[in-house]
Amino acid sequence: MAEKTLFSKIIDREIPARIEHEDDRCIAIHDIDPKAPVHLLVIPKKPLARIGEATPEDGALLGHLLLTAGELARKLKLERGFRLVINHGREGGESVPHLHVHLLAGRQLGWPPG
Repeated sequence: MAEKTLFSKIIDREIPARIEHEDDRCIAIHDIDPKAPVHLLVIPKKPLARIGEATPEDGALLGHLLLTAGELARKLKLERGFRLVINHGREGGESVPHLHVHLLAGRQLGWPPG
């Protein structure tokens, strides 16, 4: 990625965000346009445009993102349920070309999504 994404700017503290979690591999922030009472974004610090561009070398990072989402769900006491979503491409709902995992909870989520 040549130009910094919105999320890269947040990671670099060029843009403020409400941070829920941060470690050496990812940051979790509250979505500024939440689609559920709980709507966090778990974002890798490594710039990776989208899930379909991940390689086998990204496997540990992708696992870390999911484990972090699970830890956040426990921390926030979301035992009634939550959903994890990864968008890919325009038709998949992608709005920022920087991989991120949505953690949604706090209301009954419909099925099918979209």
